[in-house]
Amino acid sequence: VQLQASGGGLVQTGGSLRLSCAASRRTSSNNGMGWFRQAPGKEREFVAAVNWRGDRTFYADSVKGRFTISRDNLKNTVYLQMGGLKPEDTAVYYCAQSLFGGTSSSHGDYRYWGQGTQVTVSS
Repeated sequence: VQLQASGGGLVQTGGSLRLSCAASRRTSSNNGMGWFRQAPGKEREFVAAVNWRGDRTFYADSVKGRFTISRDNLKNTVYLQMGGLKPEDTAVYYCAQSLFGGTSSSHGDYRYWGQGTQVTVSS
């Protein structure tokens, strides 16, 4: 499975962006998906996850209420709608496919990773 993340860019504080993550082939309907991010000089951190069916989600406290993760299994695509963006959201955002069907915030639970898309929020 290859994951292609897109949708990043430069946005002002308070703005919105929608990231997409397309799979090269049909992803397993039994696998959860997640978004992580990595800012310069920092470790990769969990952002959001969605279960295999798309009816359960889990968020990092730092983005809860501002970001929404969703998936369209017919299109093999996962989305991250980001609103109320802050400068501290600036990072490279990565999508990943979980080894399991549920939601997980653990980096080690994810098997396949996309190449990342840059999100920059200006103050």
